Amino acid sequence: MTVRVDAAAAPAFGGLGEFVMRNFLLCIALAAIALPTIYTLTTTLWQSEELGHGPIILAMVLWLFWQKRMVLAVLPERPAKVACLGFGMLGMLCYAFGRSQGILLLEIGAFIPFAMAMLLARRGWPAVRVCIFALFFMLFLLPLPGFIIDALTASLKQEVSSIAEHVLYAAGYPIARSGVLLNVGQYQLLVADACSGLNSMVSLSAIGLLYVYLNGHASVVRNLLLIAAILPLAFFANILRVIALVLVTYHFGDEAGQGFVHGAAGLFLFAAALSSLFILDRLLGLVFRNKGGA
Repeated sequence: MTVRVDAAAAPAFGGLGEFVMRNFLLCIALAAIALPTIYTLTTTLWQSEELGHGPIILAMVLWLFWQKRMVLAVLPERPAKVACLGFGMLGMLCYAFGRSQGILLLEIGAFIPFAMAMLLARRGWPAVRVCIFALFFMLFLLPLPGFIIDALTASLKQEVSSIAEHVLYAAGYPIARSGVLLNVGQYQLLVADACSGLNSMVSLSAIGLLYVYLNGHASVVRNLLLIAAILPLAFFANILRVIALVLVTYHFGDEAGQGFVHGAAGLFLFAAALSSLFILDRLLGLVFRNKGGA
């Protein structure tokens, strides 16, 4: 569905002020349940290395909805009352159970049906279609269940350790591996959970999908190739990170490998993986020349 917006006819703030006035109690209720959840996240999960990207994802979600305000303002009012009530009830059940039982997956996930209910209350299903990517992007706010994180982390650590060992051994370094423990020279390095690459995969997936969405390439194949490249790029960047830390430790000592270089290597290689995605996009542009506007 394509909606053209006449900038002269649309309100300066996309009808945001009108929406707040006409749905004042609804906005107050949403703020009343959102603020405690945000406070809980800022004092727990968002302080961890695994989910420290949460505030950035939240800001991206809010921006994605904000940028659709002009389109939403010119949509005809066609409330989908039954669907609105259904999603609203689903959100309330998920939030009440998640908040009372301390299940953040349900508590945070409740805001997806809440957002759909608010869109359906005024503009109906066309508003949901307009904001479908923003609604999908909210999934990146959800913390993965512990058993899934443990399974993925353990598998990724094994693969990263194995590949790093083979590469360095082929390069002539005295390295051996026992599980996720790498022995190089007189040093022993444990490939910890943070070195599994799961965090960078989630972060790069979010930024990569946003990049593909904003570029709006006309070629579906080009978009799919970019999306398919996100996880491999993050995985191989993390392998390079582990190899770099092993080399720094071997040549300059354990203190150098665990100091500033340890944190800087992660940031640098994440930036390198993101840059690689941009470069791949440019290369694909040589083949798929038709491009839509952002």
